[in-house]
This record gives sequence, C-alpha cells and structure tokens, in this order.
Amino acid sequence: MDTKQDEALLALRQLEQTEAIAGLGRWMLAGDRFVASPGLAALSDGLTTARALLRRLPAPNRHAIMSAIRAARAGGTPASIELRPVKAQRDSLGLVLAIRRDDLTGIVWGVCQDVTALRRVSAELDRSESRWEMALETARQGAWDSDLVTGKVYHSRTWRMIRGMDPDGDPNDRAEVWSSNIHPDDLAHVNEQIRLQHAGSPVNMIYRERIADGSYIWISSIGAPVAWFEDGRPSRIIGTDTDITPRKLAEDEIARLSRRHALALDVTRIGVFEVNLETDELFWDERVREIYGIGKDDEIVPEHWQQFLHPDDADYARAAVQKAIDDQTSYTADFRIIRPGGEIRHLRARGTWYRDPMGAPCLLGANRDVTDEVRAQNELERAKLLAEARNVQLEAARARIEHNSLHDALTGLPNRRYLDKTLKERAERSADSGGSLGLLHIDLDRFKQINDSFGHNAGDAMLVHTAELIGASLRENEFPARIGGDEFIVVVPCSGDKTRLIALAQTLIEALEQPVMFEGNTCRFGASIGIAVHTGPSIDYPALMSEADMALYSAKDSGKNCYEVFTRQLHMETITMRRLGDELLHAVANDALLPYYQPLFDARTMRLVAVEALARWRHPVDGIQAAVSFMPIAQDLRVVPDIDRIILRKALADFATWERSGLNVPHMCLNMCLDDVANDKLIAQLEGTELCSGSLSFDLPERCLPEDLDEELNWNLDQVRDRGIGLTIDDFGTGRASILNLLRLRPSRIKIDRRLTHDIVASDVQQRLVASLIEIGHSASVQVVAEGVETLEQANILRELGCDVLQGFAFSRPMPAKELVATLSAGGWRNAS
Repeated sequence: MDTKQDEALLALRQLEQTEAIAGLGRWMLAGDRFVASPGLAALSDGLTTARALLRRLPAPNRHAIMSAIRAARAGGTPASIELRPVKAQRDSLGLVLAIRRDDLTGIVWGVCQDVTALRRVSAELDRSESRWEMALETARQGAWDSDLVTGKVYHSRTWRMIRGMDPDGDPNDRAEVWSSNIHPDDLAHVNEQIRLQHAGSPVNMIYRERIADGSYIWISSIGAPVAWFEDGRPSRIIGTDTDITPRKLAEDEIARLSRRHALALDVTRIGVFEVNLETDELFWDERVREIYGIGKDDEIVPEHWQQFLHPDDADYARAAVQKAIDDQTSYTADFRIIRPGGEIRHLRARGTWYRDPMGAPCLLGANRDVTDEVRAQNELERAKLLAEARNVQLEAARARIEHNSLHDALTGLPNRRYLDKTLKERAERSADSGGSLGLLHIDLDRFKQINDSFGHNAGDAMLVHTAELIGASLRENEFPARIGGDEFIVVVPCSGDKTRLIALAQTLIEALEQPVMFEGNTCRFGASIGIAVHTGPSIDYPALMSEADMALYSAKDSGKNCYEVFTRQLHMETITMRRLGDELLHAVANDALLPYYQPLFDARTMRLVAVEALARWRHPVDGIQAAVSFMPIAQDLRVVPDIDRIILRKALADFATWERSGLNVPHMCLNMCLDDVANDKLIAQLEGTELCSGSLSFDLPERCLPEDLDEELNWNLDQVRDRGIGLTIDDFGTGRASILNLLRLRPSRIKIDRRLTHDIVASDVQQRLVASLIEIGHSASVQVVAEGVETLEQANILRELGCDVLQGFAFSRPMPAKELVATLSAGGWRNAS
C-alpha cells in the first residue's frame, strides 16, 4: 500500500472516529444510489438502505424528508429536519438531519447528528434557571443584568412583577425604565450609588420607586460588577432588587409605637427596670432613678430597692415580687418608699417574669410615682365623706323644704298645695271604692277685730289655738289644712250621709267660741263653717271646694258662728249673688252709683240742720237699690272704698251746685269706712275741693274702729280735721269700746244705732239706755243724733231725753238730689213736726 493510500485510509478512520465521538452520520444520494457512512449505520442500529431507514421514521418525518430531497434536487435551499427514529434496543434519540445539494455534481447529501445529550443539558439548564427564577420570585427578588456596552438591561419576571408590570413583557429594557420612577427625595442617593457601582464598587442601596399603579414601594438593590473593560471599568453589572415595603412599614410602625411608648412613659412619668435573676445584673432607667432619688451615675444593686421600702410596706412589696418570681408570672403592687432626703413617695409597680434569649430568668417591670394621685384620691375620699355628709344634710334640708312646702309655717297644718294633692288622691280613692268625700270649710268670725285690737301676735296665737282644736277633734283618716288667713279645711271621708260632718262642725263651733286668754287679754271669736259632700264614681274635688265655699258664705250671711250645708237652692242663691256681684262691679266701673239724701232735723226747732248722702245703685232691671241690698256683696268684692269715693265725688258736686244756687243746706254727712280714711286717695280727692269749715262730716261705723289707732291712720284723721271736716261715730253703742272711741277720735257727733231707738216707746230699759248714751255724748261735748226715728212718738221721747238731732222716716225718706232741690225750693221742712 503506497503512502497516498495510507493517508486516505488514515483520514477515513479519523473521520469515522470523529463521527463516532460527535454522534454524526453522513449520507449521499446519487441518482437512485444511497450511500450511508458507518456513523449513520451506528445511529440507525446498522440500517444502511434508504428504504429501511425511512421505515423507522414516523410518517410526518418521512414526508418531510422526501419533500426536502425533491426541493434540493430542484436547487432549493438547504433544509434541516428534526427526527425521532425509534430504536428497538434503547430510548428514543433526538436527531437532526441536514439536507443540501452539491452544485457541481448535483448529488444530494447530508449529515445526521444525535442531539439527545445536548438536549438533556439544555433541559437541565432550563430546570436550573426555572428553580432560580422561582426562588427569586418566592423571595420577591427580581434579577437584573446591566450591559454597559450595549446599554441594555435585562429584567427578570419577578423584577417586573414587583413593580406591577407585565411579567411577560420585554426583559431587555434600558435603564430609563426604572430611573424615571425613583422618588425625588431618593434620587440623589441613588445616583451616588450608581456612580460608585460604575467605579467598580459593589453597592447595597435602599430607595423608593413608583410602580405601575402610581404608588411607591421600598426597594433594596444589591449589585456588583462581573465583567470589565480593558481600562478596568465594569462592562457588566448584575444584581437583585427586593421589595422591602412590608419590612419598612413594619419598621415605621415599630418606630411609631416606640415614639408613643417613649412619650407615654415621659408623660405618665413611668420608669422601667430590668433585673437578671441569674446574674443579679440590674438596670434602672433615668426615670426610676429620679423616682427613687438616685443620681444617674450612682451604682445600684438589687438590694438597694429593698432599702428604700417603707417599713410598713416592705414585707408586702417583697412578698409580691417573690411570688411572681416563684410562680413565673406577673405582679402588681402599691407601696411607699422613703427617698434619701426622708421624703415619702407612693409608687405603683408592675412586673413580669420572663426568660431572655440565652434562657436566663429575668424580671421586667415599671414603676410609677402615684403620690399626687394618692393624695388626690385621699382628698376625693375626704370630699366624698364630706359630700355624703352634705347629702345627708341636703336630704334632711330637702325633706324640711318639702315639708315646709306642704305645711303652714305658723300652725304646722298642711297647706293649700298639700290639700290639693290630698284632695285629688282622696277623690280618686273614693271614686274607685264608690265612697263619699266631705269637706268642712272653716272661717273664723271676728278674727280681724282680734288682730286690730290686740295685734298680730294675738291673731297668730288664735290661729295656732284653732289648729290645735281642729287636730284634737279629728279622727285618724280626716285631713286638716290651713288655706290662708283665718280659713281652714277639713277633708272627711264618709259613707254618704252628713252625720259625721255636722257633728264635727258643731264640735268645732262650740270649742272655738270659748274665750282664750292672751297676754292678759280675753280673746273671743267664733267660726262659720260650710259643709259639702260628693258621692259617686266622678268626684270633682274643685267643685267640692267651691260648694263648701258657697255654704261657708251662706253661714256667714246667716249670722256667723254657725254651719251651713250646701244644697241646690244654696247653689242657685250663690249664682244669683255672683251675678249681682258681676253687675255691681260693672256698675262701679261705669259710675252707675248715685247719692240719695236724707234730711237731719234739730230735735227742738225741727229745722233742717244737715243731709246724709246714702249710696244707691241704679240697677238696669230692678231700678234703684238701697245700700242694704248690695253693700254685703260690695264688702265681699272689696269695692266699698270705691263706692264711697264715687258717692263722695257726686255728693260734693251736688253740694257745690246747691251753694251756687243759694239753697240752704247747712251740712252734709257721708258714710265712710275706716279703709277710706286710711287711704291716701281720699286725701288726694279732698285736695281740690272748696268747703266751708263745718259743712261736711264723715260717718265712721263704730264696729269697724280698731282698738288702737296707728300713726298713719292718726295722720290721715288729722288731715281730715284740718280741712274742717267733722267725724261722726255711727251706730254708737254697738261697739265694745264706745267711750274709748269718744276719747280717741274726738268726734263732733255720735249717732245712736237705730236698733236702740226702735223699742224706745215700749221699753223703759231702752229709754234709760238711750238716756245714758245721750248723757255720755253731752259729757264729752259731742252732739247726739238719733237715727231710725219712724214715729213722732219716738221723736218726742228722744227730744225729752235731750237728743240733739233726729233722722228717720218719720220726717223724710232718702231722695235723689233733684227731689231734694225741689222740696227745698218749695220751702218744705220749715217745721217738720
């Protein structure tokens, strides 16, 4: 074998070895002839014919090969086809078949390569990369790879995901993708770190970056160079970005809580201590040292704490701490300490047992100085005790006020408010049970005279006496009350009849008419009582009160010191009286009252010496009404002074008219009550009048004169006298102190009451009594007038007894001014006898 042949064989063997090592096999198709290399036979388990090889391939592969061969013969471009032939003895191979045409010879040839191992390596690389990506994604770390040569930056899926970007977007971005989103406050810091990175230093920077939804997250970026330019500058830098937002938020929350904790400790002045129970290492913060009065540089040991304890609290405090240590639990204790200067402070301590990271038992706790709180609490306790004491006093005061609000201060009896409350309750109770409810309305008779005669102290004493008598006369379920002035009410539950009510009224009348001594004076008074009863399911207690009131006034009109039971007839009479009262008020308001005049004559010459102006009411229906028909109503309505002033005004006007016309009316008398004289309005009314001295006098009823004249009344009486107006005691002889009244009032006349002159003809006693009164008047240089003279026989006797002036129907009835003028003008009464 020559050298060329040897070289050829050597080259052939090297080629076969190369095929075997590289897993290659060659083939050639010249016309219908197919030639396969040993490498191809090895790949196909010894198959060397085209037909046998094609049968071992799946149909899609066969069709693809035949199409590629035809295309190559036709001058088409080279083709590459992946094959998956199935071997009988081993696993499937991954083959790549290359097909091309030799342009010089027209032969179609190609190479078949086994890529199974390559694919296994590639798959392993893919798995490794996948695990790396999953690890980074789980740790929320995104990888990046910055190529400073091309300016491209690779970003992993996780890098994009943590920024809210599409994870499957283009991983090759430029640096501007993220640099434009850096928080403005962090931009300078990031730029400085990048500068250091490009200078070759590894960096770890933390900054804020805006993500896709517009919010900011915290990023921790770690990077380092991995490749360099020839001048030593980094040409490639790789690294990872981690989303540390949760960690930063937690750090911020911890910082915020720490600030709050520090502030709370500062504000509440709480000090913290910690002791290692194994090593006795002790820590007291600045506040604890301040509480105990120890300098911040002074050395402390656990025993120091016990030395500060107040002797009275030491055992308790030590026991509380030791129990917490023994039980490995917490404790709370309040105790006192004595500071170095001797000052006592109150502390509140709380501690808990725990083990430190090394397993050593420790005690951690806090001390707070509560001295001010204890003092405040003690003050509160004292204040509470005082408040409770005050509350007791207030409750007692409230009870007293409530009692006072429901009781009369003078007599101690229930008042009107209590009465109303009780009446309502009793009425409802009686209505529910079908029972009856009765009332006694009591009004004291002659009570005003006691006040006027003996003073208000005497009056008060009589009211107390009355209350005691009423209380002593009542049964258990009967309710008394004072409703004002000298009026009392008794509520009496009854069975429907009036037996108990009448019996109680009689008992009270008899008891109250008994004389009562007060400071040496005998006080006599009585009581008038009105009785009313309601029965049935609808007891109207306001109406019951009203009916008892009507019955009371009827009793007073009947002569006083008696009782009256309410009836329908009484109701009608009361309605009539009320109607008359309304009409009288209307008459007073509309000036419907006028004077009638009755002449007075000299008992010896029978010449006219005066006229008395008497009040009359021009009733729109019943005509002229005498005073006796309406004065009781006027007294109840308290309009008597108003009526007197009207009569005074009209009588003075008539008297002035008579004087101007030349009529001879020597004197005028007008009836006045004491209230008129005591009222400044009378003095004001007299200011504008022009009267001749002695031409006018006021008749004052003796029964209304007080025992003592006060300064104001005396002053008013002097004002009347200074104007030349005389005073007459009317109804003389009916009062209790006639002679005293003569001395005190200094009257110009006295009028003997008509009741004393009525029986003077038939009764010697009456004659002697009247003679005595005339003698008394003359002894005081006072003119005596007899009124109510109805016959000439009475007039003769009175003249013989020495009476000075006569007045009565025997000479003239009262007449209006016009009739008086006509009579005088005609010369009448020249000789009345």
